[in-house]
Amino acid sequence: MTLQKKEEIIKKEFYILNNWEEKYEYLIDLGNKLPKKSDKFRSKDKLINGCQSRVWLEAKLKGLRVFFNADSDALLPRGMAALMIRVYSGLFPFEIIYSNADFIYEIGFQTFLSPIRANGILLFLKKIKFYAIAFNAKISVGLNEKSKI
Repeated sequence: MTLQKKEEIIKKEFYILNNWEEKYEYLIDLGNKLPKKSDKFRSKDKLINGCQSRVWLEAKLKGLRVFFNADSDALLPRGMAALMIRVYSGLFPFEIIYSNADFIYEIGFQTFLSPIRANGILLFLKKIKFYAIAFNAKISVGLNEKSKI
């Protein structure tokens, strides 16, 4: 599924939610659907610095696509992480790099989340893009090496 299609689905889901309480419940439900992680997953190298709650993000390159996994020690950030993974997991690195993430503003995160939580989602996005840039470089180096053979 394309990034644009994923974003449209998320926007439609948030559009039908009538108030902040329903949006919070929806995010918490998404977080509860994330598979439980071990303490080993919650390592310092996966921790996103600057978030109010502790949030961990892992990225893996499978073929030419990036897949994410996340966890948090708090309900709402866990749901926010689940939402972001749903949008960005399975995409090509260049799709992530060049995404504008307007859907975050279109679903109203800046209005129904506290400024600290809204900042946390931007930090999460920044880390996702960081991984995408690193994987894109890895792919480019690999393709350049193959072309020399």
